[in-house]
Amino acid sequence: MARWLGRIVALVLLLGIAACAPSKFKTYSGPPVTQIVVNKGARQMQLLSGNTVLKSYRIGLGNEPIGHKQYEGDGKTPEGLYYIDRRNPDSRYYLSVGISYPNTEDAARAAALGRSAGSDIFIHGQGPEGRVLSKQRLDWTAGCIAVTDDEIEDIYAMVRDGTPILITP
Repeated sequence: MARWLGRIVALVLLLGIAACAPSKFKTYSGPPVTQIVVNKGARQMQLLSGNTVLKSYRIGLGNEPIGHKQYEGDGKTPEGLYYIDRRNPDSRYYLSVGISYPNTEDAARAAALGRSAGSDIFIHGQGPEGRVLSKQRLDWTAGCIAVTDDEIEDIYAMVRDGTPILITP
């Protein structure tokens, strides 16, 4: 009986310590993010509520940052109007929110080249791998939009699925 009681006490202490650890999941109760605007040339991403800029971030892009993504593996970040369509709380890049690439035109363009358009384009943090790569160069992703881990925590909390994201050259 004392053995079980000791285990229960240890479990309660462990859970108490875990509850005190900082969480990567923040809450947000401010104005809604109605649009995300990415300016690839300026390496800037803004979260907007109407015409008001709520947050602005310095970003990293795909390792071939100039031009619109043509096909999987080209290292480019897409350009155009997309939507946030999913989120990954277990991303290898800490946290991530998905971008609805490819759209119909993207898929047709890649198919005309005999290639796959690819998928899995995200706004994401760095995680262990990205922290190393981002020190070597600003544009290090395979076509995604990268921010710091602290910044993706804010973005993950603020942005809802269905939010439009306009990515410009």
